[in-house]
Amino acid sequence: MRIALYGGTGMIGSRIALEALSRDHHVTTISRNLSSDVPIGAQARTGNAGDADDVARVAAEHDVVVSAIGPSRTGARAQIFLHALACLAENVGTRRLVVVGNAGSLEVAPGLRLLDSPGFPAAYLAEALTHTAALELLKDTGAIVDWVYVSPAPGIGPGERTGIYRMGIDMPVGDWITAEDYAVAIVDEIEVARFHRVRFNVAH
Repeated sequence: MRIALYGGTGMIGSRIALEALSRDHHVTTISRNLSSDVPIGAQARTGNAGDADDVARVAAEHDVVVSAIGPSRTGARAQIFLHALACLAENVGTRRLVVVGNAGSLEVAPGLRLLDSPGFPAAYLAEALTHTAALELLKDTGAIVDWVYVSPAPGIGPGERTGIYRMGIDMPVGDWITAEDYAVAIVDEIEVARFHRVRFNVAH
């Protein structure tokens, strides 16, 4: 498959690129400026997720579009991020949009979001709230785009690739997942397309 990947040089995006390349997919990383951090084997091109015409051109040349972009932890870039995600949703056309998500809006109990639970780290609150708004933005698109939002476990970081994970919908199925296995789940979903216009989450 031809995969267009926005945000392909970050912790998550780079691992998605490597996982997809290991399965012989064609990966194009797209960013405002060409970067030397692009994984070996991926093609790099300049582009802007907030530019409607540019997104439409990129989507037309690929089978699926992946957004691994995100807001800053402080929330300073929230509107830029939300504008870019809205632009992607409105302009990928018939291509599938796979969105790297956040765990904050997962429900730890009926009606209680993780970000509202006691002890949720204040340093992560702005980021979680912005991602929650992003999920609602996608839900409001209706049938315009075939999107899927993938929340990781509440804890995620570099580690071992096992290829093993569990899946849930709105309630977390575990506390931790490695970035490597989160990337496995993303690429599995790209290949199989089990979920449509919904959020799901993955954990060990």
